[in-house]
Amino acid sequence: MRKSGVLLPVSSIPSKYGIGTFSKQAYEFIDLLEQAGQTYWQILPLGPTGYGDSPYQSFSTFAGNPYYIDLETLIDDGYLTKKDCDKYDFGDNAEYIDYEKIYLSRFKVLKTAFENSNIEKDEQFLDFIDKNSYWLDDYALYMTVKNSFDGVSWIEWDEDIKLRKKDALAKYREEYKSEIAFYQFQQFMFAKQWTALKKYANEKKIQIIGDIPIYVAFDSADTWANPELFQLDEDCVPVAVAGCPPDSFSATGQLWGNPLYRWDYHKKTDYDWWMKRIAYCYQLYDVVRIDHFRGFDEYYSIPYGDETAEFGHWEKGPGYDIFKTMKEKLGKKAVIAEDLGFLTKSVLQLVKKTGYPGMKILQFAFDSREESDYLPHNYTANSVVYTGTHDNDTVLGWIESLNRHDKAFAKRYLNIRNNKDIQWEFIRAAMASVSDTCIIPMQDYLGLGAEARINIPSTLGLNWKWRMLPGAFDEELALRIKNMTKLYGRL
Repeated sequence: MRKSGVLLPVSSIPSKYGIGTFSKQAYEFIDLLEQAGQTYWQILPLGPTGYGDSPYQSFSTFAGNPYYIDLETLIDDGYLTKKDCDKYDFGDNAEYIDYEKIYLSRFKVLKTAFENSNIEKDEQFLDFIDKNSYWLDDYALYMTVKNSFDGVSWIEWDEDIKLRKKDALAKYREEYKSEIAFYQFQQFMFAKQWTALKKYANEKKIQIIGDIPIYVAFDSADTWANPELFQLDEDCVPVAVAGCPPDSFSATGQLWGNPLYRWDYHKKTDYDWWMKRIAYCYQLYDVVRIDHFRGFDEYYSIPYGDETAEFGHWEKGPGYDIFKTMKEKLGKKAVIAEDLGFLTKSVLQLVKKTGYPGMKILQFAFDSREESDYLPHNYTANSVVYTGTHDNDTVLGWIESLNRHDKAFAKRYLNIRNNKDIQWEFIRAAMASVSDTCIIPMQDYLGLGAEARINIPSTLGLNWKWRMLPGAFDEELALRIKNMTKLYGRL
């Protein structure tokens, strides 16, 4: 069945107080998606972010980002007053997130809510702690200890707590009881608000596509609590880290720095940690996009300490075995395989064997640096087409940067006669394609340029900041989207 949807990070919703949240504006966005005849809302990972603000470098693969807790809902719940919120500076640019201001204000106002909540007597809260103890205990303790060491990575903590000695764990749990409860409170509020928003979307027949990054951050509760899962030495220092080799886009490759998995150990445990992680994703999302799918076939291993990704090598991943286990333990689940980049014969076979739809990026079709199967006439139905992803420029920003030859080919292929609303011709090509699913970034529907780009891979400082202006997505635009959705049989 042909369907379509919109890609918009939660952080980009035009909520009050400086960043997108699970706010009334998020509910209004869902209403407009319904009016536009859409089936999916695709978001980015929801985890708590640290240095660089990337949702792909989170302090926990299970926890939710406390920035997304809606303060207005907490006011309605009686945990805060408007005056409590107005005390702080959350930034004053409606189009961009000021993460420094959010970091300096958000936790203070949430602490006020926690202190007003009397949450430790709330039955729902106690039940939430109990059901999620398998990850929440470690996460809440990890964040608390991290704060006590002024935010440094766990590798720099005192030896006893770094190595999780029993006495040290007990000492910190006792000493910082209230702080640990504060982190549990944040996760409870996140889960409560997100569950309500997702339920609302599902009632409107809108499904959530969420993202599971293949790797976790080194500076995370996951790595600290489970060092045996990763390629670390006896002092918990990584032996090798993740990234991508040099290619025509990057002369020195991409050095991500995430710890690599000990796949032999995971196999021995029947992928227990992975199954818990994936099962948890399906509590949050309806469809899971598995990031960097190639890494399950083969992964790129870079010696720890290298400053570039030039001297890495490929190693064998778990292959189909992990997906076979997933199907046996979790049943048939809706998955999108992020199979972008250089694909070997074996990774193409893996995608085919799983039966998961892969991704087609329209912008990649017109890059003469690479042979392309991204032109729509090469697609198969079992695929998901995008004009671009969170790692691409917007269509308007991208076309400005194209060389004359590639731009001329794109215009000829798409039969573009003038530059008015040029992005709609790319949207039309994606919608008209044979791909079962079509996802369009919100910025392309809004006709925005490079200023609205979400992320430039391998750069720091300007990413993950863009926000949609209030009123930009309106009923007129929803109708235009609906008409095109209907025209190409995706309604």
